[in-house]
This record gives sequence, C-alpha cells and structure tokens, in this order.
Amino acid sequence: MAISNEVDYEKAPTAAVLAIGTANPPNVVEQSTYPDYFFRVTNNEHKHELKEKFKRICEKSMIRKRHMFLTEEILKENSNLCSFKEENSLDTRHDIMVEEVPKLGAKAAIKALEEWGRPRSEITHVIFSAIGGPDLPGADYRLIKLLGFSPSTKRVMLYGLGCFAGGSVLRIAKDLAENNENARVLIVCSEINAVFFRGLDDVHFDNFVCQAIFGDGAAAVIVGANPIPGIETPIFELVSTDQSILPDSEGAIEGYLREVGLVFHSISQVPNIIAKNIENSLVKAFKPLGISDWNSLFWIVHPGGRAILDRVEEKLELKPEKMRATRHVLSEYGNMSSVCVLFIMDEMRKHSVKQGQSTTGEGLDYGVLYGFGPGLTMETVVLRAFSCNDQK
Repeated sequence: MAISNEVDYEKAPTAAVLAIGTANPPNVVEQSTYPDYFFRVTNNEHKHELKEKFKRICEKSMIRKRHMFLTEEILKENSNLCSFKEENSLDTRHDIMVEEVPKLGAKAAIKALEEWGRPRSEITHVIFSAIGGPDLPGADYRLIKLLGFSPSTKRVMLYGLGCFAGGSVLRIAKDLAENNENARVLIVCSEINAVFFRGLDDVHFDNFVCQAIFGDGAAAVIVGANPIPGIETPIFELVSTDQSILPDSEGAIEGYLREVGLVFHSISQVPNIIAKNIENSLVKAFKPLGISDWNSLFWIVHPGGRAILDRVEEKLELKPEKMRATRHVLSEYGNMSSVCVLFIMDEMRKHSVKQGQSTTGEGLDYGVLYGFGPGLTMETVVLRAFSCNDQK
C-alpha cells in the first residue's frame, strides 16, 4: 500500500514525534560475567547450585550487556540492598530513586531538545513516567527545575505503570498535542532498578528473572501536531492509540512496593496470553487502514523477555527481520521497562537513515508499537513513518 510521506498541513492536525533522546548510566555490566559479579556483591558466592541456575537464565536471555546506576562501590556503601529480604532498605532505595531518576531523565531530555532545535520556552507540556521514587512534588517538578523550564509548563506525572508506560505516554502526548493549539509535549521515561535490586533465595523464580534481565535507562520524545515546515522534522506520525486489559490475565504481572522495595510477580503464561490476543488488537488498529498483512508493517515491541518476542513472532508468522530493532535493544540494554519502546523507535529511525532506506520505518510506511505490562495491560500505537531524506 503506497503512502505519501508528504506532510499535509491542511488536514486536521495529527501528532508526530519530532525528536528523540536517550541516556544510560555509565556503569556497564556484561551479561556473560554478571552471575559472578552478582553473587559476589550480594555475598552469595557459597550458593553454587543457585548460581548455576542464575547463569542459565542469563545465558538464555539474549542480553549482551546492561547499564546500571548501582555500582559495586554504591552497593558496598548500601549493603542493605544486597540481601533478599532486608526490611529496612526502602528508605535507601527511595532516596536513590528520588535523586537519580529525574537526573537521568534530564540527560535524555537535553539530547531530544538539542535535536529538536527550538527554544525550551516552546515546550508547553511535560509527561514524566517512572516506576519508583514518588515524592511530593515529583520527578516532573524536579525535571522542570533541572531544565530551566517555565514554571507555567503543564505537567503530567505517572508513577508505577511499569513496562506498558512507553505506549501510555505516547497516547497521552497525542491527545495533548492535537487538542491544544501549538502544543509541544516533552515525554520523559526514566527507570533505575535500585527500587528492586536484591539478592536471591532458593524459591522465588520471579526474582531470578528480574535480576537477570532489567537495566537502567531514560528516553525523551518531543511530540507536536502540525510540524513547522523547514524548521521541525517529523520522524513518526502517531496515527492512533489504544489500551486494553487482556482477558483472563488477572495476576499475570504484578508488583508490590514493600519495605524490601518493589517485588515483582509474573506467571509463565504471559508470552502465551500476549500472543493469543495480539492479532485481535492488530485487526482493530489496522482494519480502518485496509492493512491485514502483518509483515508489511515495521515493528516496535516492548522486549519484556525473549519468550514474548518468540511467541509473537511465531503466532503472527513474522519474518525474523521484523524484530531486528527490538532484539538489538534487548541485547544491548536489557529490559528497561517503559523506556525500551522509545529506544527501539530511536534505533529504527537511525538504522533506516544509515541504511539509506526510504522511510524511518525501515523503508515501510506503517508500523505498530506495543507496550506490555502489569494488568496484563497492552498499549497499541499505530505509527506512520516519514521520509529518511527529510531527517537531519
């Protein structure tokens, strides 16, 4: 289906992504050596069978490396983070999150603002999403101060949404941009795993997976409708959005904030539940566009884990290259929760330009972005790519 990449400035305004910025803590951990490191810093080197089990999980994760704010030095200074169930660790975790989440978010935001190239005073709205660190005022307020934004900048703060929030922020930004004249919305997702880092015990498999796959990162996106010709360069149009709680999924993914920090619970059927429901969401999203060939789309999928990507790929009979950008981000950064889909969006547009493809969607016109997380909640965003020739 041939779609023009020209921006029609006469039609009703549709929101578009105008800039993307990403950031990670400088501390990098290699997945191949992480089990040795992890068992050393958590004082569990004597638990040989447990370590072998953890090694197998890390090896199967398809993750090469991750970025983490928590260094060995920080963990030595805060040893209460290293046990499995240290009852007095929440204050320590919370203090780290309150300070570091907005700082990391600001680094990503500065990159997005630099790419956008417009005065910061033209940002009208800020949406900030993070799993942890809720103080009053929150990370959105701290970001305003760090970036020197106007005190009249309108703010939306989202805490505790989890992995599907990368889709949620795009949905909210689309509404704000299309219904407020000249609005320019800065989205910031910032995630640091200090809120749930802990040692292992013999039975809680959820914690095994959690410690093996999560990484830290932040991403920022600027969204606006009616891009200014010659001044703003649209990357992806936000065509439509949808959110749904998947049927028969209660209790599939949950998180509990307790004295020991954030404790995750998930069931092994999560990949199957997602795969069972994903085609219905595609039909709902793309039937109005006359699209039914899922291989004709570009794909941005939250990499909640290798099994989810494998099951979706199998269920929809997707060609292996459809998950290239997603699997690349999983390999290089791990699961960064809400941040991942925005990293994948950035990876896709940069790779498309580098390869000389016709559009930012790896040469394709339409694509889909999926966020999955607690609930089990699914966010669906239909994207339209723009010409690579227009990219800065």
